[in-house]
Amino acid sequence: MKIRILMGLIPAAVAFAVVGCSEKAQLAPQQQVGQQPPLPAAQNFLMPPMQAPKGVGWESDGHPVVAAGLKIEKIAEGLQHPRQLMTLPNGDVLVVESNSPHTQPLTTPKQFIAGIVTGRSGKGAKGGNRITLLRKIAGSAKWEQHVFLEHLNSPFGIQLIGQTLYVANTDRIMKFPYTAGATSIAGPGVELADLPDTINHHWTKALLASPDGKKLFVGVGSNSNITENGLAVEYRRADILEVDVASGASRIFASGLRNPTGLQWQPQTGKLWAIVNERDEIGADLVPDYMTAVQEGAFYGWPYSYYGQHVDERVQPQRPDLVKKAIAPDFALSSHVAPLGLLFYTGSNLPALYQGGAFISEHGSWDRSPLNGYEVSYVKFVNGRPEGQKMPVVAGFVSRDEKSLFGAPVGLAQGADGALLIADDVGNTVWSVTASAQ
Repeated sequence: MKIRILMGLIPAAVAFAVVGCSEKAQLAPQQQVGQQPPLPAAQNFLMPPMQAPKGVGWESDGHPVVAAGLKIEKIAEGLQHPRQLMTLPNGDVLVVESNSPHTQPLTTPKQFIAGIVTGRSGKGAKGGNRITLLRKIAGSAKWEQHVFLEHLNSPFGIQLIGQTLYVANTDRIMKFPYTAGATSIAGPGVELADLPDTINHHWTKALLASPDGKKLFVGVGSNSNITENGLAVEYRRADILEVDVASGASRIFASGLRNPTGLQWQPQTGKLWAIVNERDEIGADLVPDYMTAVQEGAFYGWPYSYYGQHVDERVQPQRPDLVKKAIAPDFALSSHVAPLGLLFYTGSNLPALYQGGAFISEHGSWDRSPLNGYEVSYVKFVNGRPEGQKMPVVAGFVSRDEKSLFGAPVGLAQGADGALLIADDVGNTVWSVTASAQ
């Protein structure tokens, strides 16, 4: 019966959501970047406006556009939805290929239509559930590809501690023995810790090892936009968990972060930083996604408030006691850019303009018009803090008329040569950005 009702609503909903988008952003993206972004009044929608370009991939010679002083090269193609990257000590690069396990139930027409819209963009393509190893061929610009690890369950985060490789599947952290120089791992691995995986509205599990290798920090997204699936399924979600590597025991390190998709240590201060995807459906200019230093024990608002103590009236029952504790994030990235990759750059290969700060991959909006994101940007850091505007570094993933999507940036890594490496899950490609010849 539910399916029949949903199917009956599809034609009208699609027409309203995809063709009839009348609610446009009133603020330019750059207006909502920085420490104190303007936050207009929230809006309510029966069906929120949606816009997504059609995923077409790259033509044979197509590629993103880079800022002056840079060049971009394709180092891998034909992958199965590449999401995350990690450079190994010997210079090899691991590529995590995955997508959602598609286990979330469809309970409303809105969810059904959102799936159609995002699927049309190519972002919903089937993932490989594997890790591929890239190895540069000596004396050549080409890279070999080896299937390194298979039979995973929607993996995302990946970390190497000593001779152990940790992989964050959507439901658990697995550990595998790693041998330097090996091109594959055949064993089944051993479970270190389970992770929240009920429904999997947000399925990605970002992973970061502590500098001493004793802890793993895990970004766990919420199971809903704003608790529409009930609070019971939000147990230990919208959190950053801290997992003890020796025992697998875990605790909540920080909470109220709707979907923390990338974690990194800030090199100057040693503080933990995260990028976070904020909530939807209250307007094209709400709510700005952000990056922030993560304080132990802190609460960042979700679901009861956003950007500090701005109350979300949709959430019932209200929790004014928690709202009083909500901390505003450090740096807004503007609304609905969907940040999925964070990298503090420590190399010297790129021009000085891009040294010492953070690169952010913006996977791109589906609920904002005009579109926002779909680029890799850079934020300058001074004395361990973000400063000024973010700068576009790699763009051209979407056509000028916003109808065609060639690629979408996700994971970022620093190559052994200091290059900026970018996983592109719509183009099924890995890109390398370096300084152009002078």
